Amino acid sequence: MATAAAGALGLLEDKQTDQVTLRIIVVGSVDEARRVVDQLQTGASFADLARKVSIDTTADNGGLLGRVSLAALRPDLQSALHGVKAGQITRVVRVPTGYAILKVVPEGEGDGRVVDSSAVPQALSARGSIKYVVEVAGSREAFVSLVQMNKPADWNKEPRSVCRAHKQSLSEGQASLEEDLSPRNAARRFTQPLDVMQLYTSLGQLYAYHGDMGRAIEQFEQARQIALSAAPAAVPQLEETLGVAYLHKAEMTNGLYDHPGDRDLLSANGFAALKVTSDAEQAVRHFSKYLAQKPDELEVRWLLNLAYMMLGTYPGAVPKAQLIPSSAFASADDVGRFVDVAPQIGLNSFAWAGGVIVDDFDNDGRFEIVTSSFDTCAPMHYFHRNAAGRFEERASKTGLADQLGGLNIMQADYNNDGCLDILVLRGGWDLPQRKSLLRNNCDGTFTDVTLESGLARSITSTQTAVWVDINNDGWLDLFVGNENGPAQLFLNKRDGTFEDIAPRAGVDRKAFTKGVTAGDYDNDGWPDLYVSNLGSPSLLYHNNHDGTFTEVGRSAGVPGSGQGFATWFFDYDNDGWPDLFTTSYFTSVDETVRTYLGLPNNATTLKLYRNLGDGTFRDVTRQVGLEKVFMPMGANFGDIDNDGFLDIYLGTGNPSYASLVPSVLLRNREGKAFLDVTASSGTGELHKGHGVAFADLDNDGSDEIVFEVGGITPGDAHAIRLFKNPGHDNAWINLKLVGVKTNRGAVGARIKVTVEDADRGMHAFYRTVGSGGSFGASPLQQHVGLGRAARIVDVEVWWPVSGTRQHFTDVSPNQTLEIREGADTPTRLDRPRLPLGGNGE
Repeated sequence: MATAAAGALGLLEDKQTDQVTLRIIVVGSVDEARRVVDQLQTGASFADLARKVSIDTTADNGGLLGRVSLAALRPDLQSALHGVKAGQITRVVRVPTGYAILKVVPEGEGDGRVVDSSAVPQALSARGSIKYVVEVAGSREAFVSLVQMNKPADWNKEPRSVCRAHKQSLSEGQASLEEDLSPRNAARRFTQPLDVMQLYTSLGQLYAYHGDMGRAIEQFEQARQIALSAAPAAVPQLEETLGVAYLHKAEMTNGLYDHPGDRDLLSANGFAALKVTSDAEQAVRHFSKYLAQKPDELEVRWLLNLAYMMLGTYPGAVPKAQLIPSSAFASADDVGRFVDVAPQIGLNSFAWAGGVIVDDFDNDGRFEIVTSSFDTCAPMHYFHRNAAGRFEERASKTGLADQLGGLNIMQADYNNDGCLDILVLRGGWDLPQRKSLLRNNCDGTFTDVTLESGLARSITSTQTAVWVDINNDGWLDLFVGNENGPAQLFLNKRDGTFEDIAPRAGVDRKAFTKGVTAGDYDNDGWPDLYVSNLGSPSLLYHNNHDGTFTEVGRSAGVPGSGQGFATWFFDYDNDGWPDLFTTSYFTSVDETVRTYLGLPNNATTLKLYRNLGDGTFRDVTRQVGLEKVFMPMGANFGDIDNDGFLDIYLGTGNPSYASLVPSVLLRNREGKAFLDVTASSGTGELHKGHGVAFADLDNDGSDEIVFEVGGITPGDAHAIRLFKNPGHDNAWINLKLVGVKTNRGAVGARIKVTVEDADRGMHAFYRTVGSGGSFGASPLQQHVGLGRAARIVDVEVWWPVSGTRQHFTDVSPNQTLEIREGADTPTRLDRPRLPLGGNGE
C-alpha cells in the first residue's frame, strides 16, 4: 500500500512508492523566483536555469537533488509537491535559504542516485520538524544583490575590487527596492498586496543589514499592516520580526556591541538593566503578541526572557507560562570567573565576523594577535605586544592593512625560514574570491606572494584549510575545503610555489565544506585528513604514503553530523590515540533552547568519536555528555584549568539578529565527561562567535581565550573579547618545538609528557603541534597542563619526518622550553610575566 507521504503526489499514487527524483532551483527573492517560473513555463531548460541562477549547492549539477523520500522533506515542500506529475514544477516555496521551485524528474532523466534522509540539505529537510531561526539581518538580500549585479569578469581577483562590487551591489539593491516602493511606482508595478508586503520586508532587511533599525522597523510595520488584512497567517512571523528588530535596536542604543562589558554574557541572574528601555519594552510587546497566538514556540519564549533580562525585570516580570528558569543555565562545575580585559590592554577592535591568530610573528617571545573580517572592505589588524604588555595596532607598518576581508586566517612557516607566514581565506558564505598568502619577511613586514605561489590560479569560496606535510618531506603542504566545489591539495614544491594535486591524490570531492583538519589517526607516521561538510556526510581520507588518499569515513565510523562545521583531532582522554570532534550546525534557536531545557532535539548533535586504535572510532557523544545542539561556528580547544585534559569553547550564532544564544565553554573532566561551565566562567557571549584561540598571554601558565565576536553585517559588528583565565593551582609546561628535518614550525610533531602525582600516580598527557580547531588559530607553541603537585618524569617528542624520538628527564614544571629536533637538551626560554589586567592586576 502506498505510504501517506506518497499520497502527496498524484504521480506516486500509481507507482506505490514514497520516493521521487527532484531538481531544485533556489533564488534569493520572490520576484526572481517568479521570473524563473515564467521562463520555465515558456520552455526554458530547468537544468540550464539551475546552473545559471540557483544559489543552492546543487546548481552545478543542474539542480539535481536525486531520488528523495518525501518523508525526508519539509512539510511545506511535501505540500507543494501535491498533485505534481513527472515533468511538472511546483509553485514557489519559501525555504530558509531563499525561494525554491522544484521539478519532478521523469524516469530516466536523473542519475538514479537515492539520497539518504541524513544527506538531504538542511534547508529542505524535515528532520523532526526543525524550526529554523527567523531571519532578521538582511544578509541574504545583500548576497542576492551581489549575485544579480553585473560584475567585471575579474572582479574577484583582487580584494579591493571585491570591496567595490559589494558596495555597489548594496547601493543598487537598496535603491531598486526604494524605487519600487515609491508612490509613483508601487501601484503600477506591484498590484498584489502580498508582493508589496514582500517588498517592504526586503527593504526592511536591507536597512537592518546596515544597522539602521529605526527605518527597518518602519518597513516591517508596513508589511505587518498589509498582512493583517491580506495574509493573517504571516502576522505572527512579522510580530517576531518586529520584536527582534526592537531588541537589536535596544542593544545598539545601549552600547552592547561596541562597549559590551559583561552586559551580554549569559548569567543565571540575568543582566544589568539597560539605561534606555523603550525599545526593549516594544520587543516584549511584540513577542507577547506572538506568544498569545503560539504559546509553545521556544524561540520566541527565549527572546522574551532575554528582553526581560535587559529590562532588569527577569525573572519576576516574565509570565509564568513563558518563564525559562535560571536553573536551565546553571554550570555543573565552577572553574572560576574569566574576565574580559581586551579594552584594558589596548586590544581595541570593533569588527564583523572574522578569524583570529595568536602567535609570535616577530620572534620576540611575546604573542601577537592578528584578526581578519568578513567585511570585504575592512583591513586586517595586527596587534603587537610591547614589553610593557600592551597591544599596539601595527597593521599599516606590517603591510597587513592592505589586505581586505577574509573570514578566516591561519599561520604556518611554509618556507622554513623561521618566521610565521599568514594565509587569508575568502569567499566563505559568499561568491568565490581569491586567497592570500602573506610571506613574513622576518623584519616586521609581510609581502603578498599569492600570485607567484600559484594559490591564485583557482578562485573559490572557502573559510577552511589546514597546513600539513602530507608526504613527510619536511615542507608544509596546504589542504583547502571549498563551498560548492572540489577540495584543493596544494603540494609545496620547496621553491615558494605550490601545485594543486587534489585530483590525483583522490581528495577532490565536491561538497559544501566548512571545516578541515589533519591528524595521524592510526599512528603510522603519516597525516590523514578529515573534511566536515554542511549538508552531506563528512569524509576521512587515509594517507596511503604515496601521495594518494583513500576515503574511509563510513567504514571508520566517523560520518559526522550531516551538518558539519568546525572540527579537529585531539586526544581528549589522553590514551595516545587522536580522537575526532566535529560540530553540528543547525540555524535553530529552538534546538538550542531544547538543549538547555532538557527537551528532545530534532537536529543531530555535536559528535565526539573515540579512537579505538584499530583504524576505527566509536561514537561516545552521549557517553561524555555532548549530545547537545548549540549552533557553533568558531571553535577551538585548550586546557582552561591545567588538569591536562583538553576543554572546548564554541562560538555560536548565525547571521540573524534573533540568534542570541550563548557561546559555550565545556570542561573536560578527566576524559570521562564534558561539563558546561559557561555561566560560572562568564564566557557566555550572546552575540556571534567566530575565530577562537587559546593562549597563555601573561606567561603565568594559564590559557586565556581570545574571541573574535561579530556577525556578517555592519549592523552586527562587535568588540573583540579577551577572557583572562582566573588561574588554578595546577602545574604546567610550555613547549616550543623547532623542526630541522621536520618542517620548521614542527607542525605534526607529537609530544608525550609523563608525570607522577599523589592523586593518580604515573600517567601521561599527549599533544600534537598545530593551531587547534578549524576556525581560529592558537599558537604552535604547545601548552600542557600537568595537574596538581605533578612531577615530570619524562618529556618525549616524536618527529614524523626524521622518525626520531627525544627523551628529556629531570625537567621542572612551570616553565617554557624550546626543543630543537635532534638536540641533546632543551633550552629554557625567559618568559617574564606580562600584565593582563583584571582579577586584581
